[in-house]
Amino acid sequence: MAFTITYRYRKQLKSIGYANDKHHSIYDAIATAEGIDLARYRAMEEQVVNISRRDRKMLKEFRENYFRELGFSDIAIVRDEQE
Repeated sequence: MAFTITYRYRKQLKSIGYANDKHHSIYDAIATAEGIDLARYRAMEEQVVNISRRDRKMLKEFRENYFRELGFSDIAIVRDEQE
């Protein structure tokens, strides 16, 4: 089963293919597709992980807010049906 990620970037609807072996997460995939360097994000994410080891909600909210600030919205995974 193949996956497609749909998202809006700066109010433009886009779609890309996704494979787990190429990207760490869907957020990595969309950032790569748009040519965004995530070095600063990874450093901040590591700090959030160290602070909130048991609170996954905090990490999820941090990730969603960071990507929203970059201009991403409506991020969704669509499973492509193969017959």
